[in-house]
Amino acid sequence: MTAPHIRPARPEDGDALARIDRDTWSPLHAVVPKPQPPYDPFFDSGHRPEDFLVAEDGGRPAGYIRLVPPTRLACNQHVRQIQGLAVADWARGRGLARALLRAACDEAVRQGATRITLRVLGHNKPARTLYASEGFVVEGVLPGEFYLDGRYVDDVFMGRSLPRP
Repeated sequence: MTAPHIRPARPEDGDALARIDRDTWSPLHAVVPKPQPPYDPFFDSGHRPEDFLVAEDGGRPAGYIRLVPPTRLACNQHVRQIQGLAVADWARGRGLARALLRAACDEAVRQGATRITLRVLGHNKPARTLYASEGFVVEGVLPGEFYLDGRYVDDVFMGRSLPRP
């Protein structure tokens, strides 16, 4: 298998990424209701193309990861946070999620970050296993933070240090 092509998102990726987002929606990872038409645009003032990396397969978007500063505070600018990761069902099992995660860590280092964090639902064992295999550790748990699909679910905060540039 060849290494996946990871690149910065472009404005014209919006429709394809929105489709991936809708098609992969699941209570396993989503805290917002299932999207219903009419759909909002994927990119908006809070979700800019420059915040996303895209995995391509066969020249078309197959997944994305969103990487942003967790706050606007100057004292927090050494941290980047992953706020979304999705891979199209047709592209699963090819290592794209891992490649996107690694690319996000590399991009965070390029941006000068020394830490990277994320939040994951406690019952999302596949994602938690992937993150742990890439060096993320649980740094905190908010028990029963969300009520999803008829049950209370923990919000798990994970993070890791990044190499200095």
